[in-house]
Amino acid sequence: MKMFVWLFIAVVVILVVFGVSIFNKLVRARNQAKNGFSQIDVQLKRRHDLIPNLVETAKRYLTHEEETLTRVIDARNHAQSLQDSSKHQPDSMEHMALFAKAESMLSKALGQFSAVVEAYPELKADSVIKELMDELTNTENRIGFARQHYNDSVMFYN
Repeated sequence: MKMFVWLFIAVVVILVVFGVSIFNKLVRARNQAKNGFSQIDVQLKRRHDLIPNLVETAKRYLTHEEETLTRVIDARNHAQSLQDSSKHQPDSMEHMALFAKAESMLSKALGQFSAVVEAYPELKADSVIKELMDELTNTENRIGFARQHYNDSVMFYN
């Protein structure tokens, strides 16, 4: 009888340790996914901070392309306001759908801006514009890596 009690206690202890271990792994995976989302946020903030400098520098060359510049700034402001809002959580599906749409609109506006820059050789040759465009391209690459890390973390968590 005494051996049965010790065996029962050992099984219970093993199950508790196993349960705690699984719980800790799930918490670690959830935190990794949240960290991945935060890294995307950091890179998007970086992109949002670069855009006004780029537009200001380009304004002196593109006086007749005001619509393109306005579209870029409006898309940037909308995306940044969603990012800065208190609802900006990876768990909120509605907010994330709005946020993804705003970032998509910003990417589209930046694509149009890049096309405009390509059409003006004097603008393309400006060293400040060139540096800002390179920095923006670098940031876009970082966003891609951060998204991949986030996707991998979420897949592991699931």
